[in-house]
Amino acid sequence: MEIERRIKEIWDGIAKPLDGLGRFETIIARIGAIEGDTRIDISSKAVIVLCADNGIVEEGISQSGQEVTAHVAESMGRGESSVCRMAKAAGADVIAVDIGINSKISGEGIVHRKIAYGTKNFLKEPAMTKEEVLQAVTVGIELVKDCKKRGYTLLATGEMGIGNTTTSAAVTAALLGCPAKDVAGRGAGLSKEGLSRKYEVINSALEKYQFQRTDTRSINALNILAAVGGLDIAGLTGVFIGGGLYRVPIVMDGSISAAAALAAQRLVPGIKEFIIPSHVSKEPAAGKIMQELGLHPVIDGEMALGEGTGAVMMFSLLDIALSVYENRTGFQDISVQQYVRFD
Repeated sequence: MEIERRIKEIWDGIAKPLDGLGRFETIIARIGAIEGDTRIDISSKAVIVLCADNGIVEEGISQSGQEVTAHVAESMGRGESSVCRMAKAAGADVIAVDIGINSKISGEGIVHRKIAYGTKNFLKEPAMTKEEVLQAVTVGIELVKDCKKRGYTLLATGEMGIGNTTTSAAVTAALLGCPAKDVAGRGAGLSKEGLSRKYEVINSALEKYQFQRTDTRSINALNILAAVGGLDIAGLTGVFIGGGLYRVPIVMDGSISAAAALAAQRLVPGIKEFIIPSHVSKEPAAGKIMQELGLHPVIDGEMALGEGTGAVMMFSLLDIALSVYENRTGFQDISVQQYVRFD
């Protein structure tokens, strides 16, 4: 793209070694291409945190009960959760959305977009109907549209929901055609026995819904989301699609957001061009999804907190990189000959 090429030329004219800021130069150029301008604006930032419960918790795949989802969501509404603290430091807002919590949420600061009171136990029946999946995807798209109208120029994805490392691992396994052990991790701290149970549950579901095929690309991503996904993942899929529709760069968080990004790419090929990766989650699914999407996160901190915390951390790094781009010192300013790029 022409704008991306021009931004890279501007980077080359800044008094530093060529590609001295590495992937950050490429990311800033990508953001400019998405916004359609060499004058990059990421001054107004928010993380969209989709909160939902998962019926698969019945199968003992988490050490916490579903009531935790509501408690943490209400904490977000009050601005007290981990992502809220980090977002305040990064100068960003937190948009906490109830898209499927298994109880009524009270208190200020929650955006109410509830589609259902949690999903079904996907080991017994599909987690959602196709209609519920489409509603959730639409909610995600509409959230980006609303954020664009409100003047946000950079968005990030986050989630909260007990059991969603199991749903995201199941979605990832189905999309990539791999067994549970390749993508499922300990989540919020499963024991060895709990992790074995998690593998068993996911593999049983893959067999139940006939997702263990060689050619997984022939399986519609909406069918996978309906069978083993979560309302948060389906909603995040919509957020990524909305980023492309409304030309807003979306900073992707960890493995759960990554599962949604992969689903979005399968539904809308090319949508990955609007996604900015932030960090490689400790969950094993993350690396495999990044490889599949051809994305390269810059933070490798073995994080597994969720809520969009890794993406919010990326906000600050992007601000720092952009400060070099915006307040550029040219080679002529320091009386040094400009570096020449060789092919």
